[in-house]
Amino acid sequence: MRRRPSDFRRPVRRRFSNVFWLTLCGLVVLLLIVLLSRESLPESRSALIKRSYRHDRSTEGLNATEEMLSPDSVSRQLSEQISLAKAFVVIAKESNNLQFAWELSAQIRNSQILLSNAALRRTPLTTREAETAIRDMALLLFQAQQLHYDSSTMIMRLKAKIQGLEEQMNSVNEKSSKYGQIAAEEVPKSLYCLGISLTTEWFRNSNIQRELEEKKQTAAKLIDNNLYHFCVFSDNILATSVVVNSTSLNSKNPDMVVFHLVTDEVNYAAMKAWFSLNSFRGVTVDVQKFEDFTWLNASYVPVLKQLQDSDTQNYYFSGNNDNGKTPIKYRNPKYLSMLNHLRFYIPEVFPALKKLVFLDDDVVVQKDLSALFTKDLNGNVNGAVETCMETFHRYHKYLNYSHPLIRAHFDPDACGWAFGMNVFDLVEWRKRNVTGIYHYWQEKNIDRTLWKLGTLPPGLLTFYGLTEPLDPMWHVLGLGYTNVDPELIEKGAVLHYNGNSKPWLKIGMEKYKPLWDKYVDYGHPLLQQCNVH
Repeated sequence: MRRRPSDFRRPVRRRFSNVFWLTLCGLVVLLLIVLLSRESLPESRSALIKRSYRHDRSTEGLNATEEMLSPDSVSRQLSEQISLAKAFVVIAKESNNLQFAWELSAQIRNSQILLSNAALRRTPLTTREAETAIRDMALLLFQAQQLHYDSSTMIMRLKAKIQGLEEQMNSVNEKSSKYGQIAAEEVPKSLYCLGISLTTEWFRNSNIQRELEEKKQTAAKLIDNNLYHFCVFSDNILATSVVVNSTSLNSKNPDMVVFHLVTDEVNYAAMKAWFSLNSFRGVTVDVQKFEDFTWLNASYVPVLKQLQDSDTQNYYFSGNNDNGKTPIKYRNPKYLSMLNHLRFYIPEVFPALKKLVFLDDDVVVQKDLSALFTKDLNGNVNGAVETCMETFHRYHKYLNYSHPLIRAHFDPDACGWAFGMNVFDLVEWRKRNVTGIYHYWQEKNIDRTLWKLGTLPPGLLTFYGLTEPLDPMWHVLGLGYTNVDPELIEKGAVLHYNGNSKPWLKIGMEKYKPLWDKYVDYGHPLLQQCNVH
């Protein structure tokens, strides 16, 4: 019998029984269940804490109770009805339905009494207590909806009301602007009286007219370029007097100060009389009238030529040709007055002078100005304080940059500056023919397309590239229309009442009037006679 060959395979391991594997799986499952249950417990608690925290945050700062937050709250329902009813009361009154508005108001009071009583006894309202009030209010609210007092109607009416109020406001603003401009242009009765009284005194008192003969003694001072020369072009006697008086009182060397005053023929005698009757600490004062300037004629001066044009006169004096599109401030005829435009002819008015300080008649001088005459203008013609600290005072706000001529020659962001206190180098002025530049731009603006009106826009064009900036403390502006920093006022050398609220008018700003008043002698017999105060 043949033997079986040997089996060299590895012996097979004995397998565990099925019972063992089932038991092991069961233990693992139990262990996982225990672990998961332990982890889920703190998570659910933290989630609960987070939810309660968010709830607290959402109601934080609200005067809400649990009873008011309940969806079945009677108090909340009553409060919501009251809020809606109040809105309907307003609409009912607007619709002139006063009876219905009264009924709503009465029911609102009844509901508010219920809420107040419940708050006092600190117990919630019950449905039984509030049933009648809720029903009655619901009926009124339903009636309001039938009367089209719904939200859409309310919005439309409110829009119409707002539009009406805006139209009224625009109308009031326009009237206010017109009346303010009229008030600014008027001559107060007291100043008119002063002019008449001085004119009478001039022609009646021969002693005053002797001043004309003594003029030869002061003639040398009028052309002495070693002195401090100032000029004022004005028809306002009292305002001009304040400029001269404040300059003399604050000058270290008043005997070196010379004032050149130019007025019109109407006020010439009165101006001469006032400055002959009063002394200003040795300041030399010379008065002229522009009607005596033979070179001042329509063939040479564009403004005079424009005044003779019927369209120009109609535009500025009637204002009926553009349907009111141009603001009234641009229609002020004073802008066409030669006294306003003489500032562009200073070398012709004072042919012997080399340097001069121009002052408007609505300024007060409160520092010595002699240092202005030694200022180096670096070859420029005009020394002025710049006003471009704000965007409003740059060139593009004064000129029409849609016009190609303006756009081609001037930087729209160039810095504006102010008339009112200007140092003029008349030697450079004549050399550069500045008056000719002014004439060029006036002729180009015959149709008023480059700028509307005034002397500042043509001044910005005329002195473009010829203006030297001065320290802002030399010239503080805004006392005639806005609030000015008191520190600037205290440090300012010249205070300018530019704007409509001039200090000699009733519409002047009261807080700035004392700065002007202290240079007026209200005890003067003529001022008392004319009730100037």
